[in-house]
Order: sequence, then structure tokens, then C-alpha cells
Amino acid sequence: MASSPHAPLPAWSWIFPAVAGGLLAAFFGAGGWMALPMALVLGGTVFAAVHHAEVVATRVGEPFGTLILAIAVTVIEVALIVSLMISDPVDQAALARDTLFAAVMIVLNLLVGLCLLLGGARHHEQGFQARSASAFLSVIVVLATLVLVVPNTTISTEGPVLTGAQMAFVGVAAFGLYTVFVFVQTLRHRDYFLPEDDSEGAHAAAPSLRATWIALGLLGLSLVAVVLLAKSLTPSVTAGLDSVGAPAAAVGVVIACLILMPESVAALRAARANRLQTALNLALGSVLACIGLTVPCVVALALILDQPLILGLPPSGMVLLAATFMVSILTLGAGRTTVLQGAVHLTLGLAWLFLVFVP
Repeated sequence: MASSPHAPLPAWSWIFPAVAGGLLAAFFGAGGWMALPMALVLGGTVFAAVHHAEVVATRVGEPFGTLILAIAVTVIEVALIVSLMISDPVDQAALARDTLFAAVMIVLNLLVGLCLLLGGARHHEQGFQARSASAFLSVIVVLATLVLVVPNTTISTEGPVLTGAQMAFVGVAAFGLYTVFVFVQTLRHRDYFLPEDDSEGAHAAAPSLRATWIALGLLGLSLVAVVLLAKSLTPSVTAGLDSVGAPAAAVGVVIACLILMPESVAALRAARANRLQTALNLALGSVLACIGLTVPCVVALALILDQPLILGLPPSGMVLLAATFMVSILTLGAGRTTVLQGAVHLTLGLAWLFLVFVP
């Protein structure tokens, strides 16, 4: 379905966002029979976003290209979470926690596992820069612990919540640490995040400046269409989950899946093409941007509007989070991976997903 980033603009890459805009204008919020065509258009728009992101990434090079998609998707994720929290402050008090935890588990287990499994099956063994993985993981571990674990240990409040001052500290710390990481990734130690083999970055000719600007504009439109379609489909998805007795945390899983879909598709394609460094930049960068940008915005909203915000994970979630971090450190510390590591991550991710629906 996708074409090479330097090829002429394929018709489907702008048709899907255009059709999505038409559906949103005519049927936004509609359910019933419209849910299926909107879901199909959502999938096509995701592929369009991936194509345009690859055009931009090829032009600006690594790691700026993957960073653009990670930040763009996360900004829209913030808008989706915030809008749902405002619409139902009490019932959605744990939505941010559930979405962030789901993003961490989906990326570090399901997405990374699939990348390593598909890449290893096709290329036997793949390499990447362990220094970049170490940088990603160190920041992800600290931020996830502050946001999802520490609220369970504080004594100023009862339950998995923080005081206003504590939330403010966590929000500032998340944004500050993410800013430092971006500085390291793009300027101070940019070479850590580049492929060790120069041929990995030479898989496509750079597009023209005009094509890049067009792709950047269409990327923004596609991402906006994705999040609006996802928001429009949320009531139907929620009703479907309620009808089968799914727990409240399943809503966060669905939101995380929808938001991470563009980066996931791009990462899987890169892994199959033996560009594991690019795949990891996309995967790990997406979850890092998710925490580093979403947390400050959600915390600011909770403080300004005096809305309840549940952050701490239940005990089973903390156990799975700790296991995920340990396995990720072992897998990504060596700089070489095979199908075995992919199978391990995938098994842990499937165990988490199963326990979401069968707690």
C-alpha cells in the first residue's frame, strides 16, 4: 500500500485524509452502521500519515524524522485525553494513567517484540546502537516510575493520587527531562541515534523541498483526522467494551492503540527492511514523547480545573512494569537481537493484554 518516500505523491495518501474530513463533517459522533466505514477510513488515514512521515523523515534525516512523528502524534494524544477527561471528570480520572501504562506496555513489549521477531525471522540477527537504547530506557524508566509507581508510595494523600505540589513537581520533571533528552538526541549526541551502518540511512533518495512541505502539511491533516475519527468512534468502542463486560482500563488500551498506530506501522516496516535503529527510534521515541509531553499537560489540566487524577498502578500493573523494564534492559543492552528476544517481549505483552481483560 505504501510507496517509497521519494516517489510522486500517491493518490491514496491524500484521498484517505480527504474522505476522513468529509466523514467527520457529515457524521462526527455518529454510531451504529457508520462505525464500520469510519473505522476503515481510519486505517487508511493511518497509512497515509505513515507515508507522509517517511517523506519528511527521509528529507531531514535521522533522528529528526522520527522525532517529528513522535511529537506530532503525542500532541494529538494529549488533545484526545484532555477532551475525554473534561467531558467526564470523575469516571475518566484514571484515563491518563491507563493510557500511559498501555502505551508503555504496547511499545516496549508488543511493538518491540514484533519488530525483533519480524526482523529476526527475515535477517536472522540485527544490530543497533546500544547507547541510544540505553538513553531511551533510562529516561523512560525514571519518568514511568515517577508517574505510575511513586503515587502509590506517598503518605500525604490516601490512595494512588498525588497532592497538587507533588503533581506539579512530576509534571515539571517530566517536561524538563524530556527536553534534555531531545537536546541530546538532536544536537549534543546525535550520532548515538544514527544507524551504525551508513547504508541503513541510504535506502531512499531525498525528496524535493516542495514535496517535503506538502508531505508535512498532509501529515498534520492526517494526524488530526486520525484523532478526530478515534474520538468519534470512542462512544461506539466504549459501548462495545461495556457490552462484553470489559474493565475500564480497556478504554485506555484502545486509545493507546489508535494513537500509536502510525508509528507502529512505520516501525514494523523499518524492522522488516533491516533498519532496526530507525524502528527503535520510532518505537522508544513514541512512548518517551507520550510520557514527557502528555503528563505535563494532563497535570496542568488537573491543577487548573481541580479535577481528580488517579496515577498509581495496581499491584499487578507494577509487577508487569518492573518485568518489562528488566527484560528491556537485557534485550537492548547488547546491541544485537534475534527472534528469541522478540518472542520474550511478545509473550510478556500478550500476558499484560490478557490480564487487562481477565484481571
